[in-house]
Amino acid sequence: MSERDAQQVETVVFERLRGTREAARGLAIANGNLRNAVLESIAAGIEEHTEAIIAANALDLEAGERANIGAGLLDRLRLDAPRIAALARAVREIAALPDPLGQTVRGSTLPNGIKLDQVRVPFGVIGAIYEARPNVTIDIAALAIKSGNAIALRGGTAAENSNLVLVRILRDGLAANGLNPDAIVSVDDFGRDGANALMAARGLVDVLIPRGSASLIQAVLNTAKVPVIETGAGVVHIYLDESARLDWAVDIVHNAKVQRPSVCNAVDTVLVHRGAAERVLPAVLDAVSRSGVRLLADERTRELYPNVEIATAETWATEHMNLTLGVKIVDDLDGALAHIREFSTGHTESIITEDVRSAERFLAEVDSAVVMVNASTRFTDGGEFGFGAEVGISTQKLHARGPMGLSELTSTKWIVRGAGQARI
Repeated sequence: MSERDAQQVETVVFERLRGTREAARGLAIANGNLRNAVLESIAAGIEEHTEAIIAANALDLEAGERANIGAGLLDRLRLDAPRIAALARAVREIAALPDPLGQTVRGSTLPNGIKLDQVRVPFGVIGAIYEARPNVTIDIAALAIKSGNAIALRGGTAAENSNLVLVRILRDGLAANGLNPDAIVSVDDFGRDGANALMAARGLVDVLIPRGSASLIQAVLNTAKVPVIETGAGVVHIYLDESARLDWAVDIVHNAKVQRPSVCNAVDTVLVHRGAAERVLPAVLDAVSRSGVRLLADERTRELYPNVEIATAETWATEHMNLTLGVKIVDDLDGALAHIREFSTGHTESIITEDVRSAERFLAEVDSAVVMVNASTRFTDGGEFGFGAEVGISTQKLHARGPMGLSELTSTKWIVRGAGQARI
């Protein structure tokens, strides 16, 4: 597309976003019961149109297979009946959560009698750019509606047929309850130029949230003129400390790698204290190997467990998103912490230990959005944290960090109530 054509797309997208900004005002002042009614309509619409969603998704899956996008992306792209039912449940779970709007964050009464309250309010218009994840279309839109925000979606070419049906269901849910359906719009019909326009829409989009591969997130960070909440790729670690229980080590590593390897909270590297390696490592690696996991390991691991491939420097810096696992023996907790500092993306790390001092030191020194003791990294998820769903998992340190739910989609404003006071 020529520069002139791209400018024309930007003009059209900006006009669409002006409509979304207008619709956002109505959604922001809608009471909680009305916003919940919209969510119920959306959940019912998802259930009613399950066959249509599956048919549209089948077209996307066929196109993805032809394009050889890989097993990980195909898994994220897939919407079958159980996953669609889970989407409807998630929408209803979000509806059942407390209304974040109007919540008082803090307040006080000044000596002169003026009353101050800092309360939660919507951002206004949220932009979302993501890829091959049609479930995100529902999750982020439902969270946006519950928090009183309008949303502009760029769901990517890989899921365009699925998203077309899902966006229609979302807009119908708004209209069925007397709200302007332009509070939810998509720019997918403009392809990459639509995404570029969304990133340039300063004054029309209040905050932009990218969710996807490291390259997509970095491209948004480098290009966007609107504020961005960074969600990060996950190079995720589990450290098996010297006192790690064997049964916990086997079960947690297997779950964290095998349950759903294509997602960002799946483990990528297992670090093992040399004092525990002979005791726990063979059973851990046997368990994941039986599930088809490819093992890339250091020389110390291969001496103990020969059925591995030798890792490279790239292994430790890779978010595998498939049945591949890096394994490394370290001398002690210091060695594990040093490795994590060098290669972590700040997403999720877990320690398996029965030593309280090791656990507390790990919690204190690991600088990631989520740090765990004796638990699978797969629990880093908005649904598991009780948020109903999540917008993404933020690895930044401003405003939001970790799984992002309703409160992370709000800003605040100060309400000042006086009785004729004037400043001296």
